Amino acid sequence: MKDTRFIVVEGPIGVGKTSLARILSKELNGRLILENPEENPFLSSFYTDRRRHAFQTQLFFLISRYRQHQELSQMDLFEKVVISDYFFQKDRIFAGVNLDSAELELYDQVYSLLNPYIPEPDLILFLQANTDILMERIRMRGKGYEKGISLEYLDELNQAYTNFIFHYSGSPLLVIETTDIDFVNNREDLDDLINEIKRTKKGIHYYVPMGRRER
Repeated sequence: MKDTRFIVVEGPIGVGKTSLARILSKELNGRLILENPEENPFLSSFYTDRRRHAFQTQLFFLISRYRQHQELSQMDLFEKVVISDYFFQKDRIFAGVNLDSAELELYDQVYSLLNPYIPEPDLILFLQANTDILMERIRMRGKGYEKGISLEYLDELNQAYTNFIFHYSGSPLLVIETTDIDFVNNREDLDDLINEIKRTKKGIHYYVPMGRRER
C-alpha cells in the first residue's frame, strides 16, 4: 500500500460501502472518513416526496461533503492510509437522477466551483449488486429514513452509478461484485480481497471472488 494513501469505497445504496470501509480502516491501520446521511435534515422528507425536496436535500449533501473533504485535504495524507465510504463525485450522480433541468443547471454551477478543490483518490473500490439484492439489504438494516426507497428509484440509481463509474478515468478502479463475497463474516474472503486491493495500482480491474474462481 506504499503508493495508495487515499482509498474510496463507492457503490449504490445498500451495497456495503460503510461496512467495507470500516473493516479496511482497521486492517490497514487507516484513518476512516464516513459520510453522515442522518445529519441531512431534508432526507426523510425527500424519501416521502422526492420531487418537492430533492434540491435542498442535494445541496445540503454537496456542501457537507465538500466541507468534509476540505478537512481531509488539510490532513497529512502521507501519515497513514485514508479510507472513505463515499466518493465526492457521487453527489453529481444523485443530482442527475433527482433534479429537474433548471435545478440541475443551478446545482452544476455550484458543483463546478467546489469539485476542483477535492483530492482525487489513489484507488476506488466500486461495489456492485443487482437491485433486488440492494433492496433486500436495505430492508434488513432497517434505517427509518430509507423506508421510502422504492425499487424503481433504487434501480434508476443503480444504473446511473454503473454508467458513471465506467466512464470515470481519474483514478485506478477495482470493481467488486458483492453477491458472492462475504467480507464481513468470512476471513478468507476478506484476506483475498485485501490482497487484490494491494495489487491494484492503475487502470480498471475486476475482482473475481474465490467462490467463483473455484467453480
